[in-house]
Amino acid sequence: MTAWLHIVGIGEDGMDGLTPATRAVVEAAEVIVGGDRHHRLSDNLTAERIAWPSPFDALVETLKGLKGKRVVVLATGDPLWFSVGARIGRAMPADDIVFHPQLSAFQLAAARMGWSLPDVETLTVHGRPVEQMIAFIQPDQNLLILTTGAETPAQIAQFLTQRGFGQSRMTVLAAMGGKDEARFDGVAATWDHVVPAFNTLAVECVAAPDAALLPRVPGLSDDLFQHDGTMTKQEVRAATLAKLMPMRGALLWDIGCGCGSVAVEWMRAARYARAIGIEPRADRRLMAAANAMALGAPKLELIDGTVPAALQGLPAPDAIFIGGGLSHETFAAAWSALRPLGRLVANAVTLESEAVLLELYKTHGGQLVKLQVNRAEPVGPLTGWRPLMPVTQWSLVKR
Repeated sequence: MTAWLHIVGIGEDGMDGLTPATRAVVEAAEVIVGGDRHHRLSDNLTAERIAWPSPFDALVETLKGLKGKRVVVLATGDPLWFSVGARIGRAMPADDIVFHPQLSAFQLAAARMGWSLPDVETLTVHGRPVEQMIAFIQPDQNLLILTTGAETPAQIAQFLTQRGFGQSRMTVLAAMGGKDEARFDGVAATWDHVVPAFNTLAVECVAAPDAALLPRVPGLSDDLFQHDGTMTKQEVRAATLAKLMPMRGALLWDIGCGCGSVAVEWMRAARYARAIGIEPRADRRLMAAANAMALGAPKLELIDGTVPAALQGLPAPDAIFIGGGLSHETFAAAWSALRPLGRLVANAVTLESEAVLLELYKTHGGQLVKLQVNRAEPVGPLTGWRPLMPVTQWSLVKR
């Protein structure tokens, strides 16, 4: 079957920037779908015009209703790079669609900055929580960020300054490739530019000597989390995440998530990793939400409930951490829901929970280890080792 839906990337130079073949496709369209800006960039055409539907999720159904016509969807730059094309491609048959990419904002911005694109972190906060960029603030890291609006650069400047990166150089690039292209330069600590709503932000991260170091490798300092003392401590947390194996787009169930330290580090460790935290105490859910926002994991989902009942109806996970609420019933429900090749890790600090782990280990195998951490602390004028509570850890992979 001949493709009837063409998804066309268009830049600030409008129709003039399209290749002859792509321009012919747009000119032959019976229906053109896009935002106000896209329609302005192609305003000399006579096709029927449809604006982005509201809610935006209705777009796919709108397009399906146009089948049988020659339809063009206009998108900015590369439709498959943080853009609408990916969503449409997941929902409709591949044979129905032809993609026509244009230079992306990332490519244009990298050229303006003189940066090698493979050496840059490319991010989007367009229509997404701005806080998710926090996880990428690293010394000497260059970032290219698709923003949400005119206020986004100032928000990011504040995040940088609060974390000791106030001298980071920031450049806002707007209307790249068009007659109204504009550039705004400054540093995070003194950023005060008023910029156009549609823009791309380039950041050269510069760390002060006292800057907060927040690597994406698990094992953040306990002091970076709001907590009430009951949490998976730094050294044990690092070992726990190693067994959980964060992967791109994977989903974690954090059962008894407390202040959310494991779930937050899981989400920071891999692009688009997701987590659902199950926690019956409202005060701890509040801490978990605050930690998620402060550390760049704003999409952490928190559920008020007790296990195993709270697990019913949740999407199947790729990994499960049981840090609280351990029982044979909870394990059975979690193990049943876990996807093939899923990882399960359970930590125990009480003798009763340790006994449960030992029984499960004998039945299901896996790996059982004892983790003992001692930290050097003052003992009067001297220094001595102060032990943390030992943790029994059981881990296994679902085959």
